[in-house]
Amino acid sequence: MSARKVTLFRDTYLDSVVQLSGTRTMRQVDGVEWASAAMATPANLDTLGAEGFDAAEWSGAGAGDLFIAVRGESDDAVAAGTAAGEEALFTRTASSDDGPARSTRTVREATQVAPASTVAVVSVPGDYAALEAHQALSAGLHVLLFSDNVSVDDEVALKERAAGLGLLVMGPGAGTAMLGGTCLGFSNVVTPGPVAVVAAAGTGAQEAMTLLDRWGVGVSHVIGLGGRDMTADVGGIMAREALAALRADDATEVILVVSKPPDADVARSVLAAAAGKPVVASLIGLEPGAIEVPEGVVLAGSLETGVVRALEALGRTAPDPAEGLRGSVAAAIAELPAERTLLRGLYSGGTLCYEALVILAGALGDVHSNTPVDKTLGLPAPAGAHTCLDLGEEEYTRGRPHPMIDPEARIAMLRSDGADPEVAVIVLDVVLGHGAHPDPAAELAPVCADIIAGGGPRVVVYVLGSDQDPQGLEAQRRAFTEAGCVVTATAARAALAAAAIVARDPSIVGRAV
Repeated sequence: MSARKVTLFRDTYLDSVVQLSGTRTMRQVDGVEWASAAMATPANLDTLGAEGFDAAEWSGAGAGDLFIAVRGESDDAVAAGTAAGEEALFTRTASSDDGPARSTRTVREATQVAPASTVAVVSVPGDYAALEAHQALSAGLHVLLFSDNVSVDDEVALKERAAGLGLLVMGPGAGTAMLGGTCLGFSNVVTPGPVAVVAAAGTGAQEAMTLLDRWGVGVSHVIGLGGRDMTADVGGIMAREALAALRADDATEVILVVSKPPDADVARSVLAAAAGKPVVASLIGLEPGAIEVPEGVVLAGSLETGVVRALEALGRTAPDPAEGLRGSVAAAIAELPAERTLLRGLYSGGTLCYEALVILAGALGDVHSNTPVDKTLGLPAPAGAHTCLDLGEEEYTRGRPHPMIDPEARIAMLRSDGADPEVAVIVLDVVLGHGAHPDPAAELAPVCADIIAGGGPRVVVYVLGSDQDPQGLEAQRRAFTEAGCVVTATAARAALAAAAIVARDPSIVGRAV
């Protein structure tokens, strides 16, 4: 019987990225079967119960308390996992010339410790996030609001107040930003350059910034808006503020706006406010001709095309993202038995999954998803249907790390789909950068190699990253290529390559997106 232990840290909050890092560290300890470091919210405590832990171990715990929970094959394994988790969570390194980093409990204390700061990252449970963000605004700080579960009313109030103060509120649910070369949240290391990205999409922002970097044009800033900013309820408050700030920024020559389909009236008003500099808007899934745009604004239907158009605005030409891909796809098709007909998408990036759904619908027809474009194509999918999943959604991350941080859950699904005799192709995104797994190819590529070598479905992989990311873009790409995967230059081409394999038509990889 497995050993179990829950350790509580009362009145202790750590950033969710730190929590996930601690979880990953514990799960790598020999003999540890399951582990989690998280806040003691009702949902997280329910997960502990489902994993077999005794509720008496967290009696009286609340959302302001942190827990470490470890299940292992022995008491020694549990003790080792707990110790590793505590070290990963609480070991602090020097962060300034004044000495080691200090733990602070309020925004006021933090500004006293770091008076030169201009941005506050707020990542607390949603019930408390708006108050902390207001305190940061009162201190004259821009805010990256990483927290989810913030009400629309609170979001509007925060953004209206920030606009009046000349400050930015990036979020809620904004996991990616890069301001003046400083990465915040999940972000990639890119060369400074003349294009700024304004994004209501986390991995959409990362795709845009890394393609700009890899195609020879750097990035000035990445401003995350939060997924609701350009809805009718919020009205694009922060999108307009971000565009105004970038119009006045001498380092920015072109602005690339990235979003899933916004409210049409909001999109028109936001893009009208962009006058003064060239603007490209990648509004993924927006029907052609759905909105009129002012002079100087170009609409694009995909992240790839948005970057291509941004380069054109600078007088540059992008490389052909389909170069060499047709031959790789043709080889994959030649080895595939005729009875394999289905597609499976296992995505860690929500925006990349959504973009894939749009592209796949045009190439293959109906594709079911937990985040469907067409709401009639949800889950469970009928027999014989294509599926494309966003594994970063709550139903897949409850009680476990995000798949960008820990690939364990995705590996289980990869093995399952790889053993299905009807599946023709599996498509994966692999996201690099700060906050992501330190070596995802080491975990995923061997599983892909086993599936392909065993006569299973073909595997298409897109690695999102820059040459300067800590994981090493080329090393990651090479590992998947050596495993026998089809490795593409953009996320859009991965979707097209997967569709081409299912349809047995290599020409699909060259389609415009």
